Amino acid sequence: MTINIRALAAKCCYAVIDKGRSLSDELPKQQDKLLGKDKGLLQEICYGVLRYLPELENDVSHLMQKPLKGKQRVFHFLLLVGVYQIRYMRIPDHAAVSETVSATSTLKNRHMKALVNAVLRGFLRTQEAASKLENKTDKNLPDSIKYNHPSWFIKKIQQSYPEQWQGILDANQQRPPMWLRTNQQHHTSEQYQALLIAAEIDIANIEVNSQAIALAHPIDVAKLPGFEQGWVSVQDGAAQQAARLLDCQPNDVVLDCCAAPGGKTCHIIELTPDIASMTAIDIEEGRLTRVHENLARLGLSAKVITADAASKDWWSGELFDRILLDAPCSGTGVIRRHPDIKWLRKADDIDKLVILQQQILDNIWSLLKPGGTLLYATCSVLPEENCQQIARFVEQNQDAQLIAITGNNLDTDENSIGWQLLPDAKNMDGFYYAKLLKLK
Repeated sequence: MTINIRALAAKCCYAVIDKGRSLSDELPKQQDKLLGKDKGLLQEICYGVLRYLPELENDVSHLMQKPLKGKQRVFHFLLLVGVYQIRYMRIPDHAAVSETVSATSTLKNRHMKALVNAVLRGFLRTQEAASKLENKTDKNLPDSIKYNHPSWFIKKIQQSYPEQWQGILDANQQRPPMWLRTNQQHHTSEQYQALLIAAEIDIANIEVNSQAIALAHPIDVAKLPGFEQGWVSVQDGAAQQAARLLDCQPNDVVLDCCAAPGGKTCHIIELTPDIASMTAIDIEEGRLTRVHENLARLGLSAKVITADAASKDWWSGELFDRILLDAPCSGTGVIRRHPDIKWLRKADDIDKLVILQQQILDNIWSLLKPGGTLLYATCSVLPEENCQQIARFVEQNQDAQLIAITGNNLDTDENSIGWQLLPDAKNMDGFYYAKLLKLK
């Protein structure tokens, strides 16, 4: 029997929104049932529904007498899948409606066929009129529908970035760029750029500090020259700043906390292969599989440990020269890569994360040698996780000195508390870095 992609998309979105499961976990389960380009189509639909969830739900609500609940709930998401295709995809309207209606059989409830068909055809009939009406009444819509973000998050971003909040929300709605990290053990960035040009792979831009390469269009990694040989890795330009800022030296004893999936671990070793040792820890054993896979593909080695960074149970007693703490965070800087973050993350999660970050930071600081460097990093744009967190830490620890992060094309100065990258700047993800020296 032919597998209906729309049915798989409805199941996936239902699992994320109603069951609170991660899109990164759910999408591969459904993609495993498909081949070739169908995997990409499923991803496009799922990502799209989650990007525009409030808007799509608003569209559907106007065409139904009452919401779908209980066993019929998955069909609510099937309707969102249908409306998303009509609104945002180049699939012909008749094909979008037909394939979505056919999904009712795959979802084992043919009684819903008439409802799905009626709602989608009703949306088609009213789309032009509704579009004109929206243009006139857009100001009356709640912000959550206008900007396709939860209200609590919009308010936080408005308060934190009164001049930039709309740009941040807009950037979150865009498709993420594909950035490459050249393995310096094989090629310089310039040499690898030449390989890309020879392979007719278009380059959009080069990040000046890290020499990260942004492609004009995402491609299958199998098409990247030397990917299987470890010549290159996929890693956002913002994340590539970590190894550069940590600035490891020969014979350093290095720790990477919360290391999975291991991109930063590998980058550090690539840049400084003559460090004394690299230890990578993460609390989730399952995620460390990716660390091992990345190390193996790149031909690198590290001591990988399943461990809680908030405790010392795993520690051998040897102090570290350099520590990267990629702290657990809200992930609010990488929403364009993980649109489910908007709906899985709740307002009261932030205070809990801030406390956890404090616990880990206090614990890991005690493992750093006097004279050593700790780089604190998050993929968050919220000040309470970032500059406010570091300001508190420096104030409470007299042996902690903040090192200014300045340099080429950076929007920071000597008085900045760390470096906050926003997702609408330089086409990189939202990220935060703070560099701390432990005084002797």
